Amino acid sequence: MAFTLYQLDGCPYCEKVADRMDELGLDYDSVWVEALHSDRNEVKRVSGQRGVPVIVDDERGVTMAESDRIVEYLEKSYA
Repeated sequence: MAFTLYQLDGCPYCEKVADRMDELGLDYDSVWVEALHSDRNEVKRVSGQRGVPVIVDDERGVTMAESDRIVEYLEKSYA
């Protein structure tokens, strides 16, 4: 499995996703983004927007944002 999680240090929504991924035993790479939205060019490049969290699931070709949506996807796909 190849996951990438774009997250911001101290972001409770990012922590929610990371915690669920850990609970499910999913391996992922963390990409820590800048606090300023205007500096989040890599997130914009992969997802079309600058908000976090964003997860990229290379195995299934899925990129998505919004913590509740991500957690729901992870549970349906990997729980």
